[in-house]
Amino acid sequence: MIMAKRALISVFDKTGVVEFAKELANLGYEIISTGGTLNTLKNAGIDVISVSDITNFPECLDGRVKTLHPKIHAGILAMRSNEKHMAQLKELNVKTIDIVAINLYPFKETILKDGVTLAEAIENIDIGGPTMLRAAAKNYQDVAVIVDTNDYEKVISELKEHGDVLLETKMLLSYKVFEHTSFYDALIAKYLRENVVKVGFPNKLTIPLEKQQDMRYGENPHQQAVFYREVGKFTGTLVNAKFLHGKELSYNNINDTNGALELLKEFSEPAVVAVKHANPCGVGVGNSIYEAYQKAYEADPVSIFGGIVAANREIDAKTAEEINKIFIEIVIAPSYTKEALEVLTQKKNIRILQLPDILNIPDKNMYEMKKVLGGMLVQERDLELLDEEKLVCVTERKPTEEELKALKFGWKVVKHTKSNAIVLCKEDMTLGIGPGQTNRITAAELAIKYAGEKAKGAVLASDAFFPFSDCVEAAAKAGVTAIIQPGGSIRDQESIDACNKYNIAMVFTGMRHFKH
Repeated sequence: MIMAKRALISVFDKTGVVEFAKELANLGYEIISTGGTLNTLKNAGIDVISVSDITNFPECLDGRVKTLHPKIHAGILAMRSNEKHMAQLKELNVKTIDIVAINLYPFKETILKDGVTLAEAIENIDIGGPTMLRAAAKNYQDVAVIVDTNDYEKVISELKEHGDVLLETKMLLSYKVFEHTSFYDALIAKYLRENVVKVGFPNKLTIPLEKQQDMRYGENPHQQAVFYREVGKFTGTLVNAKFLHGKELSYNNINDTNGALELLKEFSEPAVVAVKHANPCGVGVGNSIYEAYQKAYEADPVSIFGGIVAANREIDAKTAEEINKIFIEIVIAPSYTKEALEVLTQKKNIRILQLPDILNIPDKNMYEMKKVLGGMLVQERDLELLDEEKLVCVTERKPTEEELKALKFGWKVVKHTKSNAIVLCKEDMTLGIGPGQTNRITAAELAIKYAGEKAKGAVLASDAFFPFSDCVEAAAKAGVTAIIQPGGSIRDQESIDACNKYNIAMVFTGMRHFKH
């Protein structure tokens, strides 16, 4: 028995569906449909068979049950090369379905709307659609399954040229289905995890990610790379930045800029953060963004060259002119004056990004993740700075009000500097930063070297305790007057004694900020 070719079409996104169905009809396909798609195709003058006419069972439960029926799924799942399967279809009066074109209820779009209720979210979980898609994808040898509207043209083209969809294409379409449905399910799981059951770290974790952009290469030219964005209502993140000028961002650009943004969010006053290789090299705050930039630049005029500049206020022409005096890879700010953009865009290679909500703190539900070979490390984001109640002076001399302000400034910066990290600063700018060393004394010596003569009268911040007094000795020699560190070493007293010896005030936070 030769059965007429059949296509089942049921889509929420109706882009191109009328044209697709017309082409199939012209090729001799019977079109089966349901709900809104059925009406759309009928209104376009296309002969359509209702799913209910196939199943002899009406849609029910407000449309929740339409296609969940053996006459639909048997027609999709039957293997044409299996004589037993085909005999059973004949016995049950079931016709094969050769093309399945389905796209799903807009769950992602629903949960991203403001004020969405749980009931709305749940109602937009598609049941019949994924079931049909998975069935068709499983039987890819015999069924062409389409979940992406961009594939309509390819399917029609191959049908016209070959009389069928090529097997390799069917395999690709099958893969796209399982990729899509797993993403869809991951979205649902994420929404329920964060908004309903509020499980911190589930036994099985799925993170829905969408491709943001292909990259020219990764950390090195021989490495391919892609930038993915996490699905969610995340504000103040790099994925939401508007690209205004320059070459596309590289893998390293994105990583470094993200580090700049994280540090920038520690400041509410006008602030500029300069970053090089994911570490801050200069941080300044001031009464204006121009003043803040000047301080960030003066903190380390060598390292800022070729770096990232992040500002939390609008960039004006005066500041833009200062930025343009050296080579800067990227500038990111909430906005720019017209005149500032005219100045900055004079340089062809500078990347200019705009992020209006740059100071917004992303959703605390976001995980911090690091891929390791064979696994993933997942942790909460480090959103705390310090507990004022646990802040304690452990030395004979207490810090002055000015020193304490400077210490808290340094603590913000050292939190976002790779460990082992030492920061020398005043209350409104960094003077020397020693990042990412294998021992703390080397980090201290590096920060002191960067600071030079400016170390005299400065304060020092360390991201972890001092197991030896050597850092205090080096700081005292350089002229440092106050130190902030977590405390907690069994040898804390050694450092305390050294501070007392040199009349240095030392404050313990009781909290560390490793950033390995």
